[in-house]
Amino acid sequence: MDLSLTVLAVIALIAALYFARAFFVPLLIGILASYAMRPMVDGLQACRIPRPVAAALVVAALVGGVSWITYSLSDEAVVMLQKLPDAARKLRHTLSPERGNAPTALQNVQEAADELQGVAADATRKPRTRAVPVPAPDATMWLRDYARAQSALLISVVAQTPIVVLLAYFLLASGDHFRRKLLQFVGSSLTRKKDALRILEEIDAQVQRYLFVTLASNALIAVCTWLAFWAMGVEEAGIWGVAAGVLHFVPYLGSVLVAIAAGVAGFLQFGTLLQALAVAGVALIVASVIGLVFTTWLQSRFAGVNAAVLFIALLFFGWLWGVAGLLLGAPLIAIAKVICDRADALRPAGELLGK
Repeated sequence: MDLSLTVLAVIALIAALYFARAFFVPLLIGILASYAMRPMVDGLQACRIPRPVAAALVVAALVGGVSWITYSLSDEAVVMLQKLPDAARKLRHTLSPERGNAPTALQNVQEAADELQGVAADATRKPRTRAVPVPAPDATMWLRDYARAQSALLISVVAQTPIVVLLAYFLLASGDHFRRKLLQFVGSSLTRKKDALRILEEIDAQVQRYLFVTLASNALIAVCTWLAFWAMGVEEAGIWGVAAGVLHFVPYLGSVLVAIAAGVAGFLQFGTLLQALAVAGVALIVASVIGLVFTTWLQSRFAGVNAAVLFIALLFFGWLWGVAGLLLGAPLIAIAKVICDRADALRPAGELLGK
């Protein structure tokens, strides 16, 4: 009976997270942003600056920096968007089987399937009844639908950016307010309150360290990718640097996607397979070297997450929230690992998530 109720509760929770993703995604982004910025606010507060003022300064600096980067790269982004149709046509022409004389294996399979479909239609056709041709389904329809759905979700998240910024500010300005409120639920025992406070402080420290180092490593990857592509003469190198830094939030998959896309762009620009491989290889080398160095340092101070569990979590959150889920999946599973390690009742789950 208890197992059935637990399964139903889990299903209800997943359904709530899925249908209310437009609410939960900005909320989680705001909470994670407040964790990442809290060390800077604490530093300003140590300099005798009032915490609300310190939080406002840090948030304003973040918003100003992001706005400046966006404005600086806006011209390159416009140029890249203008080149997308021509690049797509060039890539289609390059990969088109019509350039060769012999049909490809995929064409042969498709032609055989069409013939078998015609034979089945002839066998089941009624006398004196003319078969109505059925249009073949568009193989890219699912891709367009998925892209539209994810674009709508991203637009919704971007539209709620002011809410995310305000949420992060209020969480930063409140300081230990929510922590004190949470201790009231522990009970009146002083020992239990001390233990709960110690666990909360450890969780806060570990999560802040994880998010800060992750942001620092991704920013370094963005800068190094931009400089490397600029040295190689790759067009719109700044855009590629930003893409590499943002997509590196998605472990494994993000770096691979950047490398593939950069390789295709390099082939379209330079026209040779060797240069395309060089562009893709540089993107992978930058992500691997910086990620390896920072990951090694991070794992020495932070409980590591099992690679298989992390990959499964990325698949789950990617299905649940799309692109936003891929970006939030790794921080959420790492935070869950920290909480499970510090709470006695959840340590078996922490062992399951760990290496």
